[in-house]
Amino acid sequence: MKREFCIFIVLFLVFHIHAQLVYHDASNFPLLGRATESAGARYGRFPDSLKNISRAPLWNLSRNSAGMAIRFRSNSTTIAAKWVALFNTHMNHMTDTGAKGLDLYCLQKNGDWRFVNSARPKGKTNQATIIKNMHPEEREYMLYLPLYDGLVSLSIGVDSLATISQPLMDYPIRKNPVIFYGTSILQGGCASRPGMAHTNIISRRLNRECINLGFSGNAFLDLEVAKVIAEVEASVFVLDFVPNASVAKMKERMETFYRIIRGKHPDTPIIFIEDPIFPHTFYDEKVAKEVRRKNDTLKEIFNHLKKRNEKNIILISSKNMLGEDGEATVDGIHFTDLGMMRYADLVCPVIKKAIR
Repeated sequence: MKREFCIFIVLFLVFHIHAQLVYHDASNFPLLGRATESAGARYGRFPDSLKNISRAPLWNLSRNSAGMAIRFRSNSTTIAAKWVALFNTHMNHMTDTGAKGLDLYCLQKNGDWRFVNSARPKGKTNQATIIKNMHPEEREYMLYLPLYDGLVSLSIGVDSLATISQPLMDYPIRKNPVIFYGTSILQGGCASRPGMAHTNIISRRLNRECINLGFSGNAFLDLEVAKVIAEVEASVFVLDFVPNASVAKMKERMETFYRIIRGKHPDTPIIFIEDPIFPHTFYDEKVAKEVRRKNDTLKEIFNHLKKRNEKNIILISSKNMLGEDGEATVDGIHFTDLGMMRYADLVCPVIKKAIR
């Protein structure tokens, strides 16, 4: 009896030690989804050189970590996270989990990524157990970062006796990423969790790194953004600015924006996407007219480029983007997860075909 009791105590202590968590700074692991390495902030999307050049709203939005993800490998039975949000964003039409939470995915043997669980935020300073009670085996993970907030710090927690290391698999493939430029929808509004932003859905489907340069309400074709985009050796450039850009701004800047990118990438496919046919445009005649005007302007400038023998440019119609049922947005404009999936269904095959 005494011997059995001693064995029980030993097993209990081993389990207790194993169950304790040790946190590791996420900056020690690869960060996907950043257009530049010259950003002073680990989770910023713009180089520091733009701080005093870009419009203040654009610069502030660049500090959101939309589209970024941490890659790591571990045999832990538990995965947890500690993080401090930069702004502590809260909105009335988007979940806090999507805006400032985290999202964990695991790489399967067939090469697909499978959702594990989310880390739900409670405020500016957060700690959450994402998954526990797993069998202790080596797995490859991807941890998506907040869509509408930034990070001051991030740590990943694993069992004290477990390992956490660099990923062995180059998935998503990082060479020649797909880079997206656009609006609040592209930034991720209003996905319920980070993994459901359509750029992240497309990244998993293609198993290729995607870079999200979506800026809520501020895709005004700022030329300094085109210069950031042009520095990326991308496989495809996706330009989805029409929901924000006015007809006047498109006429003034669209071709110049395009030329900045094309000047450094003469053969890389560049995709333009029309303004979505939002559900409320079936009733709001003023908005419906404006959407038509902007899409007509986009097509006019696109056809002008075609007539000047510009190669490898593609225009995607938004006619079937959101489906016929009107159920794909949270507020008539910003996409729900259903809208994000429908966007990915439309756009992903075009990108896949364009990648060489």
